Amino acid sequence: MTDAASRCPCGSGLAYGECCGPLHDGERRAATAEQLMRSRYSAFALGDADYVLASWHPDTRPATIELEPDLVWRRLDVIGTSAGGPFDERGVVEFRAVWRQGAQRGALHERSRFERVGGLWRYRDGDLLPA
Repeated sequence: MTDAASRCPCGSGLAYGECCGPLHDGERRAATAEQLMRSRYSAFALGDADYVLASWHPDTRPATIELEPDLVWRRLDVIGTSAGGPFDERGVVEFRAVWRQGAQRGALHERSRFERVGGLWRYRDGDLLPA
């Protein structure tokens, strides 16, 4: 994991302990679809496969997930959101995540769909877009 005082990997500008850390620890829930998406990005960046799975919608969640230990997530850019607010049941977040793996570099561009399940935001699925 990361130190609570370190900058959060999600790029919010906040310390990890004020941003995604409390979500990863179960101390707080994501209030919006974007907040959940940012926390999932941070979980990928920190290698927290348990959080990634727990935040996945039960209808689309894989049985297991294996994160690549040499894949380094470098930056997250939130491009836009549609719904997904504190009073919504569904939302969409479009983002671009930049990565490095050895000498290779690339980006993941996705339009992700989120739904509330039992009052909690969950990642349902997404459409990959040209990076």
